[in-house]
Amino acid sequence: MRMTRKIAVAVATAALMTGVAGAVSAQASPATADGSAPSACRPANHLAKITEGPASSGHTHYRVTLTAPRGYEPCELAGSPTDVRFSHNASDVGITPGRYGDQTTVVTFGPGHPVHFDIQVPNSGRGIAAEEASFTLRAPDGEIPGTSFADGRLSVAAGTLIGPVERGA
Repeated sequence: MRMTRKIAVAVATAALMTGVAGAVSAQASPATADGSAPSACRPANHLAKITEGPASSGHTHYRVTLTAPRGYEPCELAGSPTDVRFSHNASDVGITPGRYGDQTTVVTFGPGHPVHFDIQVPNSGRGIAAEEASFTLRAPDGEIPGTSFADGRLSVAAGTLIGPVERGA
């Protein structure tokens, strides 16, 4: 089901990027029934990618960058994502990360305003390979319903921590 959802999101994003919004409509945004654009914070409305970040003393860092295609409404995020799970070959690797950093800073996310968060992995433990992270984003007033997914190679270990969402890619 996860792969089907990813394919559907990729197809929808490709259609938006090429300006194909439907056979009848020339509208560039995926308007809701009331005519407003849907929120970029909803899991189906953004893309997430994991890349290796610069190492620090005793830690390896990975950056999860979220981007939203044109046509979605900007939204606010705050703190570290919750319910973070890492998987390898579609199986949970069994590492439950903690959080670090300021959990109250609010950032705007949407088209033209990418955000990112850090995955900090201690070098002292034995790393476990993963190629996907799933997580729930947080708004200033609580969690955003649904699960987001990010792809990219990483290694996690006991003591892994998730940093708060920050501005920029």
